[in-house]
Formats: sequence, C-alpha cells, structure tokens
Amino acid sequence: MFPATWSRLSRLASSSRGRRTLSLFSSSGSSNWSKVVSDAEKIVGYPTSFMSLRCLLSDELSNVAMHVRKLVGTQHPLLNTARGFVYDNKNNLQMRGLVVLLLSKTAGPSSTAIDLHPQDMVSGIYPSQRNLAEITELIHTAFLVHRGIVNLEEWTLSDGSLKDMQFGNKMAVLSGDFLLANACTGLAELNNTKVVEMISSAIGDLVQGIYYENNNSEENLLAGGINVASWEEQTFLSHGALLAKSCQAAMELVKHNKEAQRLAYKYGKHLSLGHKLNSDLQPFVKSGVGEPASFSLSAAPVVFHRQIVGPERWQQQLQQATTLRNQLDYSQLLAVVKSEKGVSSAVDLCCYHSNRALEAIQAFPSSEARAALENIASAITKF
Repeated sequence: MFPATWSRLSRLASSSRGRRTLSLFSSSGSSNWSKVVSDAEKIVGYPTSFMSLRCLLSDELSNVAMHVRKLVGTQHPLLNTARGFVYDNKNNLQMRGLVVLLLSKTAGPSSTAIDLHPQDMVSGIYPSQRNLAEITELIHTAFLVHRGIVNLEEWTLSDGSLKDMQFGNKMAVLSGDFLLANACTGLAELNNTKVVEMISSAIGDLVQGIYYENNNSEENLLAGGINVASWEEQTFLSHGALLAKSCQAAMELVKHNKEAQRLAYKYGKHLSLGHKLNSDLQPFVKSGVGEPASFSLSAAPVVFHRQIVGPERWQQQLQQATTLRNQLDYSQLLAVVKSEKGVSSAVDLCCYHSNRALEAIQAFPSSEARAALENIASAITKF
C-alpha cells in the first residue's frame, strides 16, 4: 500500500462533522506529566518537538500554511489542529516519537548487527531509529490533520459558511497528504522490508480504528453501544497500533531478537491503552461543581457503566437524563456514571495497562532511559 492509497483511506475514515475532539496523546495535563516528558526529552538528546521540523518548515508546507491562515475566524477544525502544533502546553505532542527514541536507547546496540557501528550512535540512538521516530510522528500528524475533514453532508448554515468549510477541507487533504507522503518516502529510505510491513500494517490499523469510531455514532451508543472487550480492540487500532508497531520496528532496525521486539511491542501497546483510559477518565475525576460536563458516550467509564448496569437500566437512565427539548443532560449523566462502579473499573484497567507496560520494560538493562520509560508508564495512573 503506497501514499495515494494510504491518504485516500485516511481521508475517508477521518471525515467528521466538524468540532471533533482530537486526541493528540492525551494525558492528565498535570505538572508531574510535564516534568516526566521534559526529563525524558533530555535523555534522547533534544526536545522531540523539533523532530518534524525538516518537513514542517519545508517550502511546500509553508505555502499550505499561508492558505490555512485564511481559515482564521471560521469554525473549521483544521485551525484548532494547527494551533495545537504551535502551542501545546500539556506536552501531548510528539509523545510517540519520544517513546520510540527512549526504547531505542534502552535496548542499545545489538550484538548480531555486524553492519552497525556504535560510533554511528548519537546519544545512544542510531540515525535510522531517529528517522523512524520522525516517521511515526509524521504519520500520526497526517491522521490528525485528515481527521479535521468536515462531513459537508451533515453541515448546516448555522454551523458556519459552507465555502469556508469546503476550503478548509481542501487544505486538510493537501497538508495531510503532504505529511503522509513524506513519511512514506522516509520509510522507504530505511531500506528494511520488515519495518515497512510493520508500519504499513499500523497505518491499516489506524484506518480501521477510525472507521469503527465513526460507526459509533451517538445514536448507536444511545441504543446499545460496545462492550469493554470491543472498546479495547477498537482503541488499540486507533490509538495504540502505531506506537506498538513503531517500538517493535525500532528493535528490528538494529537486529534485536524476536523477544526484544515482542517486549517493545507490548510496552507500546499497554502504554497507549493506559493513556487513552487516562484521557477518558479526566471528566469523571476532575469535574467540579458548576463546570459543564463534556465527555463521549464511548468513553471507557461509560462503556464499563453500561455493561455493569445492563441495557434496560441504561435506557432508563438515559431517559431520566433527557431534557424536555429532547437533549441529553450530560451533567446529570456524569453524576449517574460516577455513582456506580464504571469509573473505578476504568481506573483499575488503566492501572493494569500501566503495570503491564512496566512489566515489559523490566527485561531491558537498567539505565536512565529505562527509568524514563518507567516514569511515563507510571504517570498515566496519576489523575
């Protein structure tokens, strides 16, 4: 599968109705998380926010950025995505690349890679592994941009100018395709067929996961929704596959054995699922009195709650939380979910994935980089 096919699938899967909440790599946003990320970046040699500058500062993307400025004052979601790249006060961006670099440094050189020399390493990381980390971020960024494409069939005049939305969609397609094409070029330059297969399958997983998310419309979620097992499967596809397979690919690049690749994959998988659970839990553990409730009906605590109380009682609770205008009162529904064991079950699952990630990393030699990975895995259980 090559750039044209990837980008077309990405755009089709990512078409949305507009003000979609984008999960960059959600965290609790606490000062503890910021410190963990800052300390980890020092270990790999430079802040990973600079990782994609070669692509982002190119003449081609600069021209796109000039056109994106025309969206200022509109409601197109691409503008919010662009702002997130410029001002990210929660250290959510570039996390996938940072984890790939830390794992690369933790594992170190392989004794079986006779064509790789330690003197080629910078801060304990091979250039090919740094390139892979950049590729991972470019793919993630491309999908974020494509997820800002608005479904114009569902757009109404009250949502803003149709002309602005059409123009914004063109910019989202162009800029997302550009990033994805650069990622594909970089992937080919790694000259490793197995790595190409791993990352290609991760892109396929991303597309499939986003299709699942789009199928989980509010109407479907109100009617029944998914169970916890399906939630984990779909969340891995849309949020975990890219990191897990990139971690595995970082080991393959320097010829580490299958066991090291398996453990790296395991760390990336459980870290991603733990992060998503942390993100889903935020409205339920941080919301204060008088604050407007904002959460998805596909959030993990809601999925757990729906499974615990059963479909009949869930429908009754939805009816009780519905206003006279036939709108859902999310504040009331939030209180209902918090009154049962859905939140505590989601917290337990988050801790489980954190522990599994910590378990995977213990097999690698003790080092400063491994300690940083341990801190990141532990930080996802802080709310």
